Amino acid sequence: MKDDAASAFPEIGDYAVLGNCRTAALVSRSGAVEWMCLPTFSDRSIFAAILDRGAGHFAVRPTGEHRIRRRYLPGTNVLETTFETPTGTLRLTDSLVLPVAGSGELHPQHELLRRVECVTGAADVEVSFAPRPDYGRVCPRYARRGKLGWQIVGCPYGATLMSDIELGHDRPGGRLHGTAKLSAGDMRWLSFAYDESEVSVIPPLGADAEERLQATIGWWEQWSARCTYDGPHKEEVLRSALALKLLTSATSGAVLAAPTTSLPEVAGGPRNWDYRYCWIRDSALVLHAFLSLGFTEEAEGFLEWLLHATRLTWQRFQVMYDLYGETKLDEYELPHLSGYRGAKPVRVGNAAHGQLQLDIYGELMQTVVRYVDAGGDLDDVECSMLCGVGRQLLKLWRLPDQGIWETRREPRFHTFSKAMCWVALDRLRDLSKRFPMPIDRARLDQACTDIRAEIEERGYNEKVASYVGYFGGEEADASLLLLARYGYCKPGDARMESTYRYIARTLGDNGLIRRYPDDTRYDGITAPENAFAPCNFWAAEYLANAGHDTEARALFERLAGYANDVGLYAEEFGARTGKPIGNFPQAFTHVSLISAATALFREKTA
Repeated sequence: MKDDAASAFPEIGDYAVLGNCRTAALVSRSGAVEWMCLPTFSDRSIFAAILDRGAGHFAVRPTGEHRIRRRYLPGTNVLETTFETPTGTLRLTDSLVLPVAGSGELHPQHELLRRVECVTGAADVEVSFAPRPDYGRVCPRYARRGKLGWQIVGCPYGATLMSDIELGHDRPGGRLHGTAKLSAGDMRWLSFAYDESEVSVIPPLGADAEERLQATIGWWEQWSARCTYDGPHKEEVLRSALALKLLTSATSGAVLAAPTTSLPEVAGGPRNWDYRYCWIRDSALVLHAFLSLGFTEEAEGFLEWLLHATRLTWQRFQVMYDLYGETKLDEYELPHLSGYRGAKPVRVGNAAHGQLQLDIYGELMQTVVRYVDAGGDLDDVECSMLCGVGRQLLKLWRLPDQGIWETRREPRFHTFSKAMCWVALDRLRDLSKRFPMPIDRARLDQACTDIRAEIEERGYNEKVASYVGYFGGEEADASLLLLARYGYCKPGDARMESTYRYIARTLGDNGLIRRYPDDTRYDGITAPENAFAPCNFWAAEYLANAGHDTEARALFERLAGYANDVGLYAEEFGARTGKPIGNFPQAFTHVSLISAATALFREKTA
């Protein structure tokens, strides 16, 4: 095996993701873990080869030439990679263990468990373990811990590797390395454990490891069995739900946008952002998806997080928060990392957290209504909070903002933002009829009337026969595909139909839709745009809801074909290739797939 520092970067679509609802790991097709942060999704990385080939990896693979196929075990986030060599077949099973095996047992905070077995013939397997804590800044030392174990010295708290493949310390390379010849029926285990407790737990291998793996598989299978969706593309919908669950924090209920940072939206950068945070917008849509699939516990957990997090910035919301509702997400660069395929800068934190994005108020109120419609209740404190939000929005809605796309230029009067202000106040009107709320309904009614008048006069352009991205402009904006979803207008009405056709015509490229014009003036960034994956699923959803059944199904089928080999999506599609681009996997894309599929299901059963 060549040192990963000298090998080529995989495609974004060559990765799969493991998760334990606390952190995540990206695994390449070749069996290398190339991204993992500890102890949570948004902490510093210990493996970061995806951003710099020398920034840490954990690889298990055959030594010679081989062919690869892989899959998730059905209904789980446990990955199985099969390597076919000229002399035999190896199977690698990877999981981030969930602490469910034996409730009385002690478990490390995190365990990356890897089982390699020879299925037929014989083959040599090779292991390369090179952690690099603190985004690759630290090259640790190793100390023996028993016959099979190694302590990683230089990691905060306790980090150990257990392996029943004999490993040696490759001192010049700063890694543990070893090979083994396996024959049919042979099995080997590797366990990377991390624990913040003063006395770290070292999980045993062999039968005990098998028990932990099977318990993890069983937990995911039981979770998947709760899915109530039984419509078209059920497999794709369930895989998307599993991806969303993997990105949901078990300790807070927050839903991450993505587990990665700085995977570029265009080759070479600079559209490289840190997505390891919880956006109100994205998370509200995830709540809708979980409720539509029968996962009520996840929806309730998220709403609890949402109400907690937003209290910290009462009454004006941030665009995003961290897993625990913290608000300081200062953005800075890591110049020592080369970036994915040279894409710079590598960023940590996200400066957009301080922007004004008015659409999030609409998503918040829509989320609460959806939760109540599903049988949820609101207490007096929550009702008071929502009224406070409404009174704040009555002051804010007339302001310009950065919009849903977080443009890094001066604020404008974005049409979608204004429409979502209307949604927020309209939903508050609805809630005030169901719960005792100290809110002036007459003011709500007048504001809704005024907002709609502004949008129809200034946000619709008669010349191009379309709603446009910002007041007085002529450019299309794909966020406007959601106007019908949120009830601002009906799918299929004249203005919405002409808007859809204008978006498809002016933002389309090879049949895929960009967010907005490929023009620096729109978002202030001097780099081209690719096709934004969620927008394309929004188009399929709109077509289904508007009764364009054949067109909707054809588009959804095409988009379903752009998933990678294990059913995952990034933030964007290459406009010419359809290949995944950007941070990966992306919750916004997977939730948009679910919404489009359920719209097709409604169309089919109507």
